[in-house]
Amino acid sequence: MEFSLANWTCYKATTTGSPFLRMRDAGLEMDMLEDLNSLQFEYGIQEEDRSWLYLLGRSHGLMIKACAHAAFFCKLLRNLRESFSKKSSQEKKISEDIPDDDELKVGIIGGGHLGKQLAHTLLQLVPIPAESLRISTRRPEALGEFKKLGIQCFYRNSSLVQWANVIFLCCLPSQLPNICVEIQTSLEKACIVYSFVAAIPIPRLKHLLNHTNILRTQYQCVEDLDNIWGANKEITAALQDPVILQATCPYSPAGGIILNVKWLEGVFYAAINTCTRKDMSHSQVLQLLNELFLSVHFETCGKDGASCRKFQVQDFVSKAYAENLSQKRPFPWFDLTAVQLKETPFSQYLSNSTALQDHLTHLYCDSFGISLTKQQQPTEVSKGSLSQ
Repeated sequence: MEFSLANWTCYKATTTGSPFLRMRDAGLEMDMLEDLNSLQFEYGIQEEDRSWLYLLGRSHGLMIKACAHAAFFCKLLRNLRESFSKKSSQEKKISEDIPDDDELKVGIIGGGHLGKQLAHTLLQLVPIPAESLRISTRRPEALGEFKKLGIQCFYRNSSLVQWANVIFLCCLPSQLPNICVEIQTSLEKACIVYSFVAAIPIPRLKHLLNHTNILRTQYQCVEDLDNIWGANKEITAALQDPVILQATCPYSPAGGIILNVKWLEGVFYAAINTCTRKDMSHSQVLQLLNELFLSVHFETCGKDGASCRKFQVQDFVSKAYAENLSQKRPFPWFDLTAVQLKETPFSQYLSNSTALQDHLTHLYCDSFGISLTKQQQPTEVSKGSLSQ
């Protein structure tokens, strides 16, 4: 069963927003009524309806995972773009300061509950500088807390997509068709559209946007939900809890919410497209992928990861195509929608290589400041992660 974060967050905001009075002071929040049980949302629910309360935890878990995966993706893209700048600086013997065109610029369309939580996550956990994050929403006046931080908030969707490298769609399904009409002519080929609108399938989104550089996470919820997510914890606070953070690992089934790992394939091919847009040869791209995705090693990797298998061109394109690809030629431009819907040369390698899965798990946790032991790796128990 697939869930729309936009719908769930709308439900959660409606059902849990009114009983809680929140006080903001220097970025901190407190639930003033947290210990007054009679004023909690759950208090007024009839006993026969309490079995449905798990939906609150599931809704919160979906949002935590979605924000964590978005933050991880932005961390990877930021590091990739910084690598571009460093290599360019070394070649041209100029200052190593990152040029403006290599700064990762992130736009969010939608300023509701999900959009706000995502903005907080990106600001605090990537971290994205305030000047590199902008939000377009029908009610920019409701985003005073972000304006105080220096974030531009407005209602100009087309201007936002012209500026950004990554656009996050955090709107309701009913709003998406009109938004797509508004922005499709302003989208550059290299702009990555990252959709949280699960109710709109990838082929439909591709058609609406007339665009192929699209990523969309998909989650499966199992019946026996181990509710580790809570219902009221702020996303940024939750992702600093080691138990919750490890549960968000791409290969972890903890908490009863499983990520479709086709998203990971999309992340790899999105990184390749980003490099291709910089006119990099495929051999340079492979070197960067090795530096980016195989940067965190464990005991079996040997000294400095010497025994780790490095990425090869045939991991991403067919053998026939690879044989005709000269060293200086770039990779082809990949349709990310097709990557997430069909088998790719990378599919088999990713699904069969436990070493690569372990590398990605270590990299994911390390990017959030947590180190895993071999016993903590979720790979061994999650081979059944959702796939197309």
